[in-house]
Amino acid sequence: MTNLLIFLNPRNRLRAMGRPSVEGLPVEYDYLLSPDGVQVSAQGRCPAALLPRADHVIAVAAAADVSWQRVQLPRAGRQMRAALAGTMEESLLEDPEDLHFAIEPEAAGGDRAWVAITSMRWLAGQLAQLEAAQVFVDSVAPLARPELLPRGHFHPSDSDPQRMLLSWSHAEGAAELLLEGNLTRQLLTPQMLQTAQWSASPAVAASAEQWLGAPVTVLTSAQRALRLLDSNWNLRQFELAPRTRGVRALRQLLRGLMRPNWRPVRWGLTGLILVQLLGLNLLAWRQSQQLKQQRAAIDTTLTSSFPQQRAILDAPLQMRRETEKLRGSAGRPGEQEMETLLAAAASRWPVERTLEAWSFEAGQLQLSAKGWNDAQVQQFSQQLRSDGWLIDVSEGRINIRPAAPNGPLKP
Repeated sequence: MTNLLIFLNPRNRLRAMGRPSVEGLPVEYDYLLSPDGVQVSAQGRCPAALLPRADHVIAVAAAADVSWQRVQLPRAGRQMRAALAGTMEESLLEDPEDLHFAIEPEAAGGDRAWVAITSMRWLAGQLAQLEAAQVFVDSVAPLARPELLPRGHFHPSDSDPQRMLLSWSHAEGAAELLLEGNLTRQLLTPQMLQTAQWSASPAVAASAEQWLGAPVTVLTSAQRALRLLDSNWNLRQFELAPRTRGVRALRQLLRGLMRPNWRPVRWGLTGLILVQLLGLNLLAWRQSQQLKQQRAAIDTTLTSSFPQQRAILDAPLQMRRETEKLRGSAGRPGEQEMETLLAAAASRWPVERTLEAWSFEAGQLQLSAKGWNDAQVQQFSQQLRSDGWLIDVSEGRINIRPAAPNGPLKP
């Protein structure tokens, strides 16, 4: 399953870090494409309309664009977003209506959980621009998030490559720290420095080791981003939750089933289908063998009962015809003869009715039913049907004929 990671452009801030404020959304995005979640087959920067297609699309939010708060989740159900805004209103620096909230995966009302906070206008605008280019984002993952195991990554600043930043994640939150002055070093205790996993972008690896006083793992931006494929964080919640219908909903379901954590389910379903196919084939083979045995038994009955029949074309029909010949030779009427049909009609004929007209042609007896009421016709027909005769009633006539033979002989 191919994975496309799109790096959302940083949120514009007024004169932030020397950059001027720019109205509107940018039109180009950095991206990387991975066929298996391990290797990178393509990466670069291009407009949204030129982004490559993939089975699973993840938008990556920079660490500086997401803040974190750990709160006691209210028991609000569908009103969770409004309840969160009211709960955190005093600790927010912006109007809650301008912010977007996302709750920690698998958290429920009453739990103490992390809440990711970002700009609603910024994130909604980025997603709208991508969808306008027919790029449908399955999930939005934060590049840094709170983790039980402390993790620090050194990387250059986007606005000034000469400045080094530290993306710091631990059990108490996640933040983007500027490595100028002694504030950041004072925030990190000696225990944190020893137990954390440290990595750095290739451009600042030497400076990071000098600042840290210990070796670091060199990690490219692509390698760091690929780790998000194993993350269950998704900022697309509440107002920004993906709404899928029809073919897109089916595609979304198939994409979900193709994820690595569903691999055991896929193998199980594949094995179940193979077992079912094998079982159906065995059942079909067994039924075919039984059918062949039955046909052989019928053929044997024909040749043993009527030795003069050497060529077997349709054994049941041939035995029926031979039986009819024997009946004729013995002077006994057959089912299609007039005497037999008249006898059948007489056995069920209503006492109160008289036979006004009848005719016989081609193994079929036709009786007049003029003056009969519906109850009499229905009773007479049902009694003959119970005796094994075929009955047709139409336009005041009752047609009686024997059961049709199995069909003509094949040439």
